[in-house]
Amino acid sequence: MISELCLCDLGGEVEVVLRHEGLIEAPNWHPDGYLVVNGGGAIYRVPLEAPALERIDTGFAVRLNNDHGISPCGRWLAISDHTEPGSSCIYRLPVEGGTPERVTEATPSWWHGWSPDGARMAYAGARGDRRVVQLYTCAAEGGDERLLTGAFDHADGPDYGADGQWIWFNGEREARVDLWRVRPDGTELERMTGGPTVDWFPHPSPDGRNVVFLAYPPGTVGHPGGRDVALMLMPSEGGAARVLTRLHGGQGTLNVPCWEPGGGRFAFMRYTA
Repeated sequence: MISELCLCDLGGEVEVVLRHEGLIEAPNWHPDGYLVVNGGGAIYRVPLEAPALERIDTGFAVRLNNDHGISPCGRWLAISDHTEPGSSCIYRLPVEGGTPERVTEATPSWWHGWSPDGARMAYAGARGDRRVVQLYTCAAEGGDERLLTGAFDHADGPDYGADGQWIWFNGEREARVDLWRVRPDGTELERMTGGPTVDWFPHPSPDGRNVVFLAYPPGTVGHPGGRDVALMLMPSEGGAARVLTRLHGGQGTLNVPCWEPGGGRFAFMRYTA
């Protein structure tokens, strides 16, 4: 497999910045102008001026998945790792590397978003006997877990809007997956897409204007990799979405916040055999 780390602008122009033989996933964009990706249980920095994989020291956490992200201040890196508890747990550590500090006591938990003020994290988690994945928030340093959604067969991919007034996510009801948004206190739930595609991983832009998301073909179950998918752009207030680019990907392409700080471009992954 060849993984291509790409940048895309609002006109759909795609630039490949790194080609890697093997699987890398889920780019974030640091305010200082480098990207962060994961692969093989590790996490890497990719400088845009000289793209290459530079491993970030994550201490004991060596079984990372692709749910990670950078704090609004640029100082912290949230990771999801299952080395110690045996299922996905959220930690934070300095963005340059170091010893992870545990954030979520309950597992499994998969990190997805940071509030604009840096005070809270949003994530997916499975709790109770039924183990249905729903959305939660907690304090960035841990504790104060709050259930955000409870009326979905599966909810995933929460990400805060630029002003912190909404949390966007994908939610499954009656065997269809659409994009939704909800207030951080769990009120004013709104469906934001309703077309034939299976819509995942919405990411609002830092300027508050747009939301980019991943669209699977109708009938797709879950969020698999190795599929022909599209990256879509829609206004943040809702409305028609347009195709930016089509690619081979899915899982790993757009799992986490990925926008350039100014909102003019975002990073994503595509894959070739």
